[in-house]
Amino acid sequence: MADRFDHTAQDRRVRLLGEPVDAYPRVAPEAARGSVRRITVVGEEILRRRCQEVTRFGTPELSRLIDDMFATNQVAEGAGLAANQVDVDLQLFVWDITDEWGVRHVGHIANPVLVEVAAGQRRLIEESEGCLSVPGPYRMVPRLDRAVVRGRDRNGEPLVIDGRGYFARCLQHETDHLRGRLYLDRLAQRDRKTALREMAASKDELFARRAALAEELGK
Repeated sequence: MADRFDHTAQDRRVRLLGEPVDAYPRVAPEAARGSVRRITVVGEEILRRRCQEVTRFGTPELSRLIDDMFATNQVAEGAGLAANQVDVDLQLFVWDITDEWGVRHVGHIANPVLVEVAAGQRRLIEESEGCLSVPGPYRMVPRLDRAVVRGRDRNGEPLVIDGRGYFARCLQHETDHLRGRLYLDRLAQRDRKTALREMAASKDELFARRAALAEELGK
């Protein structure tokens, strides 16, 4: 998911894997360790199928993938990134996002499942949304303003992540990815076609910006 908030400040509140922490570096440790991978683009088959569950936890390979996803998300200036967006067929996504209330959320989750939220605790909100695999265009997309996701961390321990506002939108967006859906699928056909035309016109410039930032960061 493409980001629309600046989260460069170091003095904001931070929730790591859903839990508050006293201090956190501007660059997530995973992003500092990781290597940048190519981001898949709409039209590639892996973005259109349901990903496989993560079954092997606590492995160096899974930790390396998470690190690389954080690094890739940082270079692409994203809010969140799913594994199939780096061409890996696994139910896994990461996030590093600051919400409307100045709270920075950082984490990862494997095998996420959206939990039904009671009708009185949610509203359907239509706001602007973009995607790193649809580089360029943003469109108004309706999403619930609260989302609860259950899954597991890199070691297989249970996780429950509760998000509101823009963070809730991110959780829903990335969970969609792992089921083979893009935000374009929530648009009318005419809007989809227009967004794809905008992407075609702007993607080369965005790819060049990502490459320049990767070089600047030594990635």
